[in-house]
Amino acid sequence: MADLQIRWADLSGLRRMDNALGRLSETQRSEALRRAINHVGDRLRTKLTRTLAGQTGLPYRTIRRAIKVTRANYGKLDYAMRTQGGDISLKYFKPRETRSGVSASPFGHRKLFSGDFTKAGRFPERVTAKGLGGHVYAPDRSSTRWGRPVSFMNSGVIIPAEMVKGDTAQEFRSFANRELPPRVMHEITFMLPGFFN
Repeated sequence: MADLQIRWADLSGLRRMDNALGRLSETQRSEALRRAINHVGDRLRTKLTRTLAGQTGLPYRTIRRAIKVTRANYGKLDYAMRTQGGDISLKYFKPRETRSGVSASPFGHRKLFSGDFTKAGRFPERVTAKGLGGHVYAPDRSSTRWGRPVSFMNSGVIIPAEMVKGDTAQEFRSFANRELPPRVMHEITFMLPGFFN
């Protein structure tokens, strides 16, 4: 399981607003922070979903369904995005069978998996077999006989691992630090008109 969170205490740029927050009642303070965190968190989720889709090669819709969100509330001022799962089958990376093998696009880059297959029969009359389920298989290369053993092929893409590294992790940190302070100021201004003038 991977977990990314925006927490009030994590963002050093917000400490300068402590004086303004001190002017609000506890209820107003919780409401301002909750609204700011959820607003930025929802925007960040969309941005990260797009980045993660490009990083993994999976469709946006698939990544969107994989990320579960817990929004900030009055008792807990954090916005969490969680995902779980293992190595994803090559079936989900637009595989195309060619005479040389299977072409698929894990990590957003099309690659040839030489000698692998998704269909049954002899070339050029290959057919989609229901029993194969659209998955990619690699034959046992130690044998050349017909009906040799095969193994199921995965992509190497693991969403929880990808979510906390590369462009996705960098985007998370930079976006939260850049966007949350102005949003908190916006919410404080709404409750204390003219405070920052």
